[in-house]
Amino acid sequence: MAEKNPVNTNEVNVEIHTEPTGISGGRGWKSWLKKYFWEGQTLDYDHNKVVSELSPDASFTERLLVHHRRLLGILIPMTFFITFWLAIVTKHNLWFTFKENYFMSIVMVFGSLIAGMTSEGGGAIAFPVMTLAFNIHPNVARDFSLIVQSCGMTAATFTIFFMRVKIDWTAIINCSIGGVFGVVFGLELIDPYLAPAQKKFIFVSVWFSFGFALFLLNRYHKRRTFLSIPRVNVWKICFLLVTGFFGGNFTAIAASGLDICTFSILTLVFRVTEKTATPTSVVLMGGNTLFAFFWRDVMMHDGIHPDAWNYLVVSAPIVVIGAPLGSIIGTHFHRLVLATFVYIVGTASLIGAFAIISTFDHSSYLYVLGYYCIRIHIVSISNISWTKTSEICRTR
Repeated sequence: MAEKNPVNTNEVNVEIHTEPTGISGGRGWKSWLKKYFWEGQTLDYDHNKVVSELSPDASFTERLLVHHRRLLGILIPMTFFITFWLAIVTKHNLWFTFKENYFMSIVMVFGSLIAGMTSEGGGAIAFPVMTLAFNIHPNVARDFSLIVQSCGMTAATFTIFFMRVKIDWTAIINCSIGGVFGVVFGLELIDPYLAPAQKKFIFVSVWFSFGFALFLLNRYHKRRTFLSIPRVNVWKICFLLVTGFFGGNFTAIAASGLDICTFSILTLVFRVTEKTATPTSVVLMGGNTLFAFFWRDVMMHDGIHPDAWNYLVVSAPIVVIGAPLGSIIGTHFHRLVLATFVYIVGTASLIGAFAIISTFDHSSYLYVLGYYCIRIHIVSISNISWTKTSEICRTR
């Protein structure tokens, strides 16, 4: 399907109206699939115009870049990472690690695809699966998630840049700054004082609460959304800096958090469409996880846990293919499909946490319940305020 491109108007951002209706009237299942799973990409340039203006005398390289940009966006980072991976594994004869840790290869097949398609990094899948299903210590799961995302999310970031997918640079710059300070604060001052069970529950509770809030908001089928943050001002920049700081704290604890927090703020507070918020969160997490990896391995005395490196050996070649592929697939999905992934995975993680973790005391359960109540209350107030503001603006 042809790529969708923003159209310049007198407004700062293009307002997007969505009408998520099912199959009705004369619409068949093919139309339904096309609408929700092949909606088209939102790019920073007019792809159709570039194709039509391509000279018949264009070189092979120019034609390749225009007609096969998606394929190159996957092949370039994949070739780069796998070349180095093969050299290291062969030199140190690390093939035996697949026999012991093959289960992580299977986990990251799904983790990398979901990481590229949604606002959750690969750690958002790896961390709960490792800690809840395989009973791996949260610190090991966190370390593994950081280093595997340093491969997968950076590969997906390259693909997004190469494809020139629409992203919000205001969010990327300001949340990245806040995220750097949040990672340092979280690794040095918060993480050492949390019990393993608390780390598991904090992660899944934050994830589920944001997903539930997004579900409540998407019940308004024709809600107004924007391609980027509308009318950027000082308070919005400060809000993004604070969001980045808290997201960095969650990254320090569970290797994923800045992406989820930023995605949620963009969609819930600033009403940015999921089509822009998703690739923005992927780029953000790529940079934040690289910094967290550096600080954890270089600046802290204990460094990355050895088991995490063994898990990386069996996962690296998978994530550098899956994450870029997922990022391309996700850009074609309807925003409600992307949001549905957030609902499903977040709910599954929360149910798994309650089912598996039995060492949590009652006060901690009350803390989680209170957190949900506060989150839902805040989202409800912000939603009502935005709705009333929109109505006032439309009447003027």
